[in-house]
Amino acid sequence: MKKKSYNVNRSLLACRLSVNIQIEELTLEQKIRLRQELNKQKQVDARIRKVILIIILVIAAVYAAGCFYYSRHFYGNGAVFGIEMQNQTVEEMKAQIQEKIDGYQLTVVTRDGTETITADQISLKYSDQGEIDDLLEEQSAALWFLMFATVDEDYDVDVEMDEDMLGDVVRSLSCMQEEDMTAPTDAYLDYEDGSFVICAETYGNQLTYEAVYPVIRDSVYEGANEVSLEEQSCYTEPENYQDNEALTAECEQVNRLISVEITYDFGDRTMVVDGSVIAEWIIFGDDYTWELDEGAVADYVYEMAYETDTFGLSRSFTTHSGSVITLKGGDYGWCINQSETTAELLELIEAGESVTTEPVYRYSGICRDTNDIGDSYVEISISEQTMWVYRDGECVVSTPVVTGNSSRGYDTPSGGVWAVDARITDYTLSGQDYNTEVSYWLPFNGNVGIHDATWRSSFGGDIYKTNGSHGCINTPLTAMAVVYENVQIGYPVVVY
Repeated sequence: MKKKSYNVNRSLLACRLSVNIQIEELTLEQKIRLRQELNKQKQVDARIRKVILIIILVIAAVYAAGCFYYSRHFYGNGAVFGIEMQNQTVEEMKAQIQEKIDGYQLTVVTRDGTETITADQISLKYSDQGEIDDLLEEQSAALWFLMFATVDEDYDVDVEMDEDMLGDVVRSLSCMQEEDMTAPTDAYLDYEDGSFVICAETYGNQLTYEAVYPVIRDSVYEGANEVSLEEQSCYTEPENYQDNEALTAECEQVNRLISVEITYDFGDRTMVVDGSVIAEWIIFGDDYTWELDEGAVADYVYEMAYETDTFGLSRSFTTHSGSVITLKGGDYGWCINQSETTAELLELIEAGESVTTEPVYRYSGICRDTNDIGDSYVEISISEQTMWVYRDGECVVSTPVVTGNSSRGYDTPSGGVWAVDARITDYTLSGQDYNTEVSYWLPFNGNVGIHDATWRSSFGGDIYKTNGSHGCINTPLTAMAVVYENVQIGYPVVVY
């Protein structure tokens, strides 16, 4: 260790000797210039020390002045009754609060305009309870230099008002009158120009006392000059909006539903269930649900049956001679099975099937035109004792016949239209006083039908009056064979 210290001292001595030698080697002029530079540097250093000292003294003075000033003034960014506190004294704050109370008015901004509430209307007063003084005492004047870092804060003071009076004022505001309010409406689906569209919600201007009163009360206590009922969410708002994804999905679903077209074929006319009809059957429920109104569909089918059913109803008929008669009764015609047709129609709509179809029938005939007798039928005239058989508009049989014995009360049922119930060959007709074999049997009204009568040698004329049948249509065998060949089950039989 001693050896190392000796080496260091020897090095320093060598450096000094080197500097001295270098100085000694300088000229006189260089030595003078060097001394001047050294003096200037000493002066600069002295001035810097002086400036630093002055700055420190200034800062200290400013800080001391701030401490003194903010021992009497607020430096925070807070507010009392809507009045900024910064750089205000306690007395100034109290004076401004009182001044504001004396001329206070609150502007209530509504969707329809503005209204004003004044201090006199609510008996607004300021009662000094020393809160401002306490706030100043709580303030640390020594920390006034942190004033720009303080957080905005609203402080309460003892402002009094008659809340019952405020309640009356709120109720009397124009915006609170029910007759002037319009309730909001939710976005909804509506049928327009062949499709469902989403109709936008409306906002209206409906307010409730329960929503408005606390907002206005708090605004008064805070010393606010204006309050927006819109911004404070006082208005009753719609629950469903047009951009709702569930509503959009529902719209797409029902539009697919009404794209269905179901055509009911009634021969010479049709009835079409299209989107305009289906749209009236859709019932919209909660949570974006929908269903088809089964009752409305059943009503539609009822009307369809009312317009097209012919079973048991009166109808006009043009006879072979061209005269028009009215037929009543009988069992020929069409009758829709309404319950089954309703169920099938609902299934078709929900399945999205566009089809041409027929109703489900309880009873059916041969022709579905408005004139459901059509051009293929059997015509029997009691007075003329003649039967005509038409097929596709052509008379294929015209033959005399013998109908029921009127003298014995066996009159053939007449004045209506019946349907052929069966086609039977080699049949035995049985009754109370007869048991007869026939080759062809076409019943159309219970035990009354058309058959051959080989036991008769003549037909037509007045035979039926005293020697007629038990009600059946006795027909010559040769003619009956042609009748049987051309008449099918369900053929209308007109008897008059």
